[in-house]
Amino acid sequence: MEQLKAGIIQQTNTGNISDNRARLASKIRLLAADGAQLIILQELHDSLYFCQTENTDLCSLAIEIPSDVTGFYSALALETKSVLVTSMFERRAPGLYHNTAVVF
Repeated sequence: MEQLKAGIIQQTNTGNISDNRARLASKIRLLAADGAQLIILQELHDSLYFCQTENTDLCSLAIEIPSDVTGFYSALALETKSVLVTSMFERRAPGLYHNTAVVF
């Protein structure tokens, strides 16, 4: 029977999305180098977790899919030859937002 090696990343984030992504990328590369084929990121991993309250000011964090963000994670999955399960705050249309799982 074949086995699938999985890795899970849970990290403390800051308000600096670029830094959060850079640290995630580093951890993804380490897990892949250690043989992880499936890597799962924490919920809404690019920013501080904001879902405890409903605050329309935070809708600016939403992204369109596809976007440069999905391009970043897609390229990282390709580079590491792994499957990435991500969680993104998606803006589907004005006023229509979702917490969306995107698998690369």
